[in-house]
Amino acid sequence: MSASKQGDAHGRVALISGASAGLGRAIALGLARDGMRVGINYAHDAGRAGQVLAEVEAAGGTGMLLKADVREPAAVDELYRQIADRLGPVAVLVLNASGPHPQVPFEEQPWAIYQAALDDFVKAPYLLTRACLPAMKAARWGRIVTIGSDVCFRTVNHYSAYVTAKSALLGFTRSMATELAPFGITVNTVAPGWVPVERHFAEPDFARKKAAYETGRVPMGRVGEPADIVAAVRYFAAADAGFATGQYLCVNGGVSLM
Repeated sequence: MSASKQGDAHGRVALISGASAGLGRAIALGLARDGMRVGINYAHDAGRAGQVLAEVEAAGGTGMLLKADVREPAAVDELYRQIADRLGPVAVLVLNASGPHPQVPFEEQPWAIYQAALDDFVKAPYLLTRACLPAMKAARWGRIVTIGSDVCFRTVNHYSAYVTAKSALLGFTRSMATELAPFGITVNTVAPGWVPVERHFAEPDFARKKAAYETGRVPMGRVGEPADIVAAVRYFAAADAGFATGQYLCVNGGVSLM
């Protein structure tokens, strides 16, 4: 694929952390369909990641698998070397990787739960952004999209570590937005509400929770779908979004207004 024009995101390289399932998978497919070459980062499940790559290629896209724990500096450095050597410098970075975050009362949360959340939502974005910035600054073009959460302003009981770390990610996003704006780099947050993905379907109370959202918690009367989040990410990743930065876009069917 030929190099893209300065104002065109088609053909540019996108790196999506945590892209082997859930929202990351959907985002990788969405950006690939927009003509971007996608780096599919995963930490453990090579089989699921391989399925995502197969879907990207079946849709006519180009991608590569990148196994790395993005909370580890050496792993991130190697990841970036691999994607730059094979696909080219990263122009679009989607910070999506997460991990298990138990919902338990504050008194039952040891510091390790807080540290894990901060590693997922602050340390990993810090490392990945540092790795991608030199090429973005040199090109004077870049798109960084953090996957946040509507809990930053809504909160959820017994979820304080998660809420704290996602709120820190929002602060990181806004700080980077003003610092990087002179280089043509935008930094924005897409903040989903509850969007069920594969890991939710097997939960014993899934049907009850889904019904509760649909009948009373969401003004639009339904839970979110991965496609709803992909649409927002595609906007912020696009060339036409070059004047939108530092934004916090809740995609939750109006829950933020209740």
